Amino acid sequence: MRVVLAGAHGFGSHHLDRLRRLTRLVRLVGVCDVRPVEEESLAGLGSPELSADLPALIERTGAQIAILATPIPTHADLAVAALKAGAHVLVEKPTAATLADFDRMARAAAEAGLACQVGFQSLGSAAVPAVRELIAGGAIGRVTGIGVAGAWPRPASYFTRSAWAGKRVLDGVDVVDGALTNPFAHALATALAVAGAEERGAVAAVETELFHANDIESDDTSAIRVHLQDGPPIVAAVTLCAAERDEPYVVVHGDRGRIRLTYTLDEVQVNDGPVRRFGRTDLLENLVEHLRSGTGLLVPIHRTGAFMEVMEAIRVAPDPLPIAADHQDRAGEGRVLPGIARVVDTCADRLTLFSELGLSWAVPLTVRNTAGTTVVADYTTAPDLPLTAAPRPYLHPVRTLGGVVVTETRPDDHPHHLGAGVAVTDLGGRNFWGGRTYVRDQGPAWLDDHGVQRHVSFTARDASGFTETLLWERPGEEPLMREERTVRAAPAARGWALDFAFTLRNLTGGPLSVRSSATKGRVGAGYGGFFWRAPAGSAGLRVFTAVAEGEERVHGSRAPWLALAADDWTLLFAQDDDPWFVRVAEYPGVGTALAWDAPLEFAEELTRRVTVVVTDGRLSRSEAAAVAAGR
Repeated sequence: MRVVLAGAHGFGSHHLDRLRRLTRLVRLVGVCDVRPVEEESLAGLGSPELSADLPALIERTGAQIAILATPIPTHADLAVAALKAGAHVLVEKPTAATLADFDRMARAAAEAGLACQVGFQSLGSAAVPAVRELIAGGAIGRVTGIGVAGAWPRPASYFTRSAWAGKRVLDGVDVVDGALTNPFAHALATALAVAGAEERGAVAAVETELFHANDIESDDTSAIRVHLQDGPPIVAAVTLCAAERDEPYVVVHGDRGRIRLTYTLDEVQVNDGPVRRFGRTDLLENLVEHLRSGTGLLVPIHRTGAFMEVMEAIRVAPDPLPIAADHQDRAGEGRVLPGIARVVDTCADRLTLFSELGLSWAVPLTVRNTAGTTVVADYTTAPDLPLTAAPRPYLHPVRTLGGVVVTETRPDDHPHHLGAGVAVTDLGGRNFWGGRTYVRDQGPAWLDDHGVQRHVSFTARDASGFTETLLWERPGEEPLMREERTVRAAPAARGWALDFAFTLRNLTGGPLSVRSSATKGRVGAGYGGFFWRAPAGSAGLRVFTAVAEGEERVHGSRAPWLALAADDWTLLFAQDDDPWFVRVAEYPGVGTALAWDAPLEFAEELTRRVTVVVTDGRLSRSEAAAVAAGR
């Protein structure tokens, strides 16, 4: 059969090698490319006609098949043109850049009555139907979910190999060249095939967590959860920032075991049983056999509809978030996220997203200014801490625009101090602060009374912040409160500003009391509310308001703003509701006091808001007042 190849460079060179292997079936009669094609690359393939006009090339050569190995955004136009010119099509994955383009291609193939096969080579493997047969036969019981993990290294040159590499959009045209949509597209397509969810309409919703460590527009480290209309959830976690290559895989979770499919090797393993290797059919050979004898296509375009629904969700998702440099190893040729291979394995194993593992870099806050986009804070949703620390989400590290870290977590003096967040010493008789509980007429004591602030979900999220739902609960007990927390970062005249607001909703059906150690007899210990632990050992610490200076005078005062300043940073706190809790001599920390000297009781809900301006350098009182006036 006569074949033309569009795109002879890059991945097109693999197709040239394939054509050399399949000379018994096909003959290359034309090459379409906008760049010159060297004679050496066509060795052993005769003298194909060269042209930059694909439809004309098809018509002149009488080509029956057009192979498209061109950039992602060109797939749709070239496929439609080839089909209209009368050629069957084998188009490289991903099918197209947009769902609309996919629909256009599918319509063109149907109207022309011609075949359009998509180059997801992993779907040519006999391992995929074998896994589906194992599932149908009950080998692992009821399927509860499907995980995908992939970890590859990529040098910096990978993202500069072409004008569209690492781009989401180029010159106003969608590209969507991300980790899951291009290098690990096979992983996602294979998982959908195993789930039996391949055509349009199979996908109900997609949760996305897209990140980049490299200086690119698209994602190089991604986690998504695909909710199917009828089927188990699929969680895929992949990265191009690994220290070394691991073979990517799909793992099917059942209530009586697991099936692991290493799709690059066509290997299948059920639980700890023997590994079986399966054969794979070349998709060009399959297309030729389809045209000669009616053999069914392995990857007809309609079989990639669900993949394109997921790709569309990634295309329209918020732009990937940067991963701060202090989480990266840049010593080699490419960016490396230490431990990321274990992370993606854990996501596939637990069917969790990055943020649900409590990874601080998975919830960054960024500020965009004239210098570009800067990651100013990371947020940990699910810290791996003992119950005695009252585990809770927190911000750390928080950085100045100059990169100075201005929070501390788990310091030796108070291991339950966790960056910046919300903590209460006594809520309905439960300790959500951590450490010892103050007992009236006795003093601090270790009690089995600690609670947890459990992250439930993000209801809104973008590069500058998020809105989060949490439950305050003692393990094994009914939740006491539901919290709606909103955290956002924004540029400020000096540095940047953190806006931290929270609403606590009482779930007990009766009055709920907030108490501090001060309300139980420890004078001055009114801590409990928003709390910021600053780094110990910071040089030149001083605390002041507009009218007072020093810990003794500021502690317990009510002032619209308060500044904690060191030699190389200043934190300016502003709020209108509660007295200030301040520590400088014992350790550096600032908080609001919900129950300064008397319990605070509420029946339904309690709302508070704090703004913190984070600046490089030490601000004077007059400078701090000017910043506060402009907040």
